[in-house]
Amino acid sequence: MSRPLIGVTTSEMRLPRRTKPLPEGDPPQAELALGIVYARAVELAGGLPVVLPPLDEDAIPALVGRLAGVCLSGGPDLDPAAYGADPHPQLGAIEPSLDAFEVAVARRADALGLPVLGICRGCQALNVARDGTLHQHLPDVTDGSIAHRQTASGRETTHTVDVADGSRLAAIVGAGELDVNSFHHQAVDRLGRGLRAVAWAPDGVIEGIESDGGALYLGVQWHVETLVDRPRHAQLFAALVAAAAGEERRAA
Repeated sequence: MSRPLIGVTTSEMRLPRRTKPLPEGDPPQAELALGIVYARAVELAGGLPVVLPPLDEDAIPALVGRLAGVCLSGGPDLDPAAYGADPHPQLGAIEPSLDAFEVAVARRADALGLPVLGICRGCQALNVARDGTLHQHLPDVTDGSIAHRQTASGRETTHTVDVADGSRLAAIVGAGELDVNSFHHQAVDRLGRGLRAVAWAPDGVIEGIESDGGALYLGVQWHVETLVDRPRHAQLFAALVAAAAGEERRAA
């Protein structure tokens, strides 16, 4: 069986002033950044990863149409203008043009019925793509009992989430308590159209969302790409690739 092509978005931009080019290399310029762990996780699950560069809106249908599945990666804060909110004082650096591209990719994949997995910021983008909203700064709305911005390595877990029994997420990773890592200060607030919450941190923060439709449209708030050495977490990428393989066979 051929390995399905999985597009991975990257929403982190390194500006020229923040890069350190070699003297014999290219001059300073804006750069896209994506941890290699995303590509490795897709490859480990049996897919062929390809990083998606931000393109003009009219190129998105042709780009997404060549894919069998999509992974929306983690990254910086989303521009709150994308969901009609004013910026919070604690809002980090944003890249509105990259946000628009990523949300458009999610919407196109959704319209085509392609399987989509969103990770951390990617989970938030999936919600915004369905017209949901975000909490811009969790310390304003939680009791402080959970550190959602851990200082430990991403390969370490620092809190649990409760996965809803009977959910699609539970069918993939198992229901009940799951140890996760945490690197965010934003999270899903109002759920987007046709989405339901399926995992929560002990402080009530939504940590998993999924569509009630047939195609895989699933977001998790933790950085699963650094936890794929743990079988339950590895199953998330396996589920994405398996669903994408099914799409590829139907298109053949």
